[in-house]
Amino acid sequence: MGKCISFTASRDRFYRYFFSFSGLRSVTTDLEDGTTMHCWIPKVHEPTKPNLFLVHGFGANAMWQYSDLLRHFTPHFNVYLPDLVFFGASATTRPERTESFQARCVKKLMEVHGVHRTSLVGISYGGFVGYSVAAQYPEAVERLVLCCAGVCLEEKDMKDGLFQVSDLEEAASILLPQTPEKLRELMRFSFFKPVKVMPSYFLSDFIDVMCTDYVNEKRELIQNILKDRRLSDLPKISQSTLIIWGEQDRIFPLELGYRLQRHIEGNADLVVIRNAGHAVNLEKPKEFAKHLKAFLVDNR
Repeated sequence: MGKCISFTASRDRFYRYFFSFSGLRSVTTDLEDGTTMHCWIPKVHEPTKPNLFLVHGFGANAMWQYSDLLRHFTPHFNVYLPDLVFFGASATTRPERTESFQARCVKKLMEVHGVHRTSLVGISYGGFVGYSVAAQYPEAVERLVLCCAGVCLEEKDMKDGLFQVSDLEEAASILLPQTPEKLRELMRFSFFKPVKVMPSYFLSDFIDVMCTDYVNEKRELIQNILKDRRLSDLPKISQSTLIIWGEQDRIFPLELGYRLQRHIEGNADLVVIRNAGHAVNLEKPKEFAKHLKAFLVDNR
């Protein structure tokens, strides 16, 4: 009986109901280049409201990473939540695996839905993509929030010992867990205070539902993050930017947050949330939402 009931699938269905109840609808768009992208969009676009794109990182789909934030922003924005390529219901037949390609896909999605200008929040890998959108299309991004996004990392950082993994293969095995033990390891890396006891059944169920699609393609995405990456090649951006970081981030250490602030120079504020790791949006949701609202809503 237990094997017939998937907690993860049930939770995913609940999120779908909740997102629909929150005024969003699920749409899959053919970008006509071999790429399809899924996105939650407003059921009714209100021209008097500004727009907000919430871009997820590695892990589950966009719903799981932003469900706690919806109620804070749907009253103030037309909210859009895309699934990046090879996550959720988004995929491509094209060979590109860079965040630059992901950013172009997000921009095409904006155009399809008539969004000419938006603020954007990017968590972890979503921050890499968000930064690239802001750099490639400065006129399209009003304000930018980068959460625990190691945009300023360099290929040599791995050799220099900045990270707690020895190479990309080890990193990929953790970020793309295929066993309960690897998922536990990911939780230890992601949370300052991870759940100490989690039955293997629940972990296996989560892996089966959320972690088995496009594994090779996601591994290629990880490899392309670091390949030949140099800070000197990273373009500057001019948008007003908020950087949020968990003080105890073990995936992208806090040093990368300070490095990013220096790189953007006068346009970026850095907020460090204490007693939080990489998954600061899940570990400290109230504090995370408070800083987002202050930057995106109160300061408008």
